[in-house]
Amino acid sequence: MKVLGIVGSKRKKGNTSVLVQKALQAAQKEGMETEIIYLGDYDIHGCRGCDGCKKTYKCIIDDDMQKIYPLLLESEAVILGSPTYFYNVTSDIKAFIDRCYCLEAFAEDDRSVWLGINEAMGGKYAVVIAVCEQSSEEDMGYTAVAMEKSLQALGYRVVESVKVLKLFSKGEALGDKEALENAEKAGVKLAKTLKLRKEVQERLSL
Repeated sequence: MKVLGIVGSKRKKGNTSVLVQKALQAAQKEGMETEIIYLGDYDIHGCRGCDGCKKTYKCIIDDDMQKIYPLLLESEAVILGSPTYFYNVTSDIKAFIDRCYCLEAFAEDDRSVWLGINEAMGGKYAVVIAVCEQSSEEDMGYTAVAMEKSLQALGYRVVESVKVLKLFSKGEALGDKEALENAEKAGVKLAKTLKLRKEVQERLSL
């Protein structure tokens, strides 16, 4: 079972990266295969709203997002992390989320009827990690919510949402015991959820 970590900060040694890595390490200790990607390494254009993916569920834009789709499809779970930029996710995370539109399916005659293709294939799981420099969760704005709601629409069940405050300087999270523990617990919970699903599937197949 594979867990994909996705970092929406361009700081590879920044706080979001530290916490996503911590969650991944915890999942790995529970027996999960893990991989991490930094969206800043990829050239991802915005969604054009062209509906070129309507029939195939494959985006027609030829950019680096094409390298990420296979990683998403082969992973049973994701850990998605973003710092807070003006009360919301980073532009890298927003572009990534928008380009996952191709992974949605809509009824031909009624667009209020829809589902994520992950949902159609049995569902997947996720952890969200949101980081903010301010001391009040109100100042985090929509960062965590934007990731949670988008992942849910894509057919992921968000098993844990880690919200971390008062972190700004690069790598400051390494000294935040509570933040590290919460990220670790989230990684463990995600891995245990995946193992439970496997156990249930095996029982049902008997």
